[in-house]
Amino acid sequence: MKTEQQYDAVIAQCRQIYRLKMKDYGPSWRIMRPQTVNDQLFIKAKRIREIETTGVNLVGETIDDAMMAIVNYSVIGLIQLTEGYADAVDMTAEKAIELYDKFVAEAKDLMLRKNHDYGEAWREMMPSSLTDIILTKINRNKSIAANDNKTLTSEGADGNYFDMLNYAVFYLIKLTEGKA
Repeated sequence: MKTEQQYDAVIAQCRQIYRLKMKDYGPSWRIMRPQTVNDQLFIKAKRIREIETTGVNLVGETIDDAMMAIVNYSVIGLIQLTEGYADAVDMTAEKAIELYDKFVAEAKDLMLRKNHDYGEAWREMMPSSLTDIILTKINRNKSIAANDNKTLTSEGADGNYFDMLNYAVFYLIKLTEGKA
């Protein structure tokens, strides 16, 4: 299977979870400020790193589940960057899904361009390296948020969210191939 097909299959799973969460909670995350989204991502990535390091999983949520959450929280981060956060839920589930599809399409387009230029280097990377890169991107976004979402020379928080999303998809592809 080609990367593009694998990517689409992983995103379909993540989108299904996102859609079901919209039925359960609606877009309750609309009240999250940028730092909170970053902390949600941090919790998931840190947990994955602990499981990778110790081999122990006491909670029962799988690495797959946590990586899919990283995909979905990355999209939420992108939505919050463009829409701003709210004091109350101000968006329909339908709009949240529409924005999800928009940002996933942008992420896929970015992945295809980078995958071409980098020669699918991620396929030769260790899954733990993907986790570390995601954690690095989260820390970058925490710094950017602390600086009122302004950067002097680096890409903005949006670039980091897109990269986290794509690295999480790559990890999930590796899991389906039995390489993680």
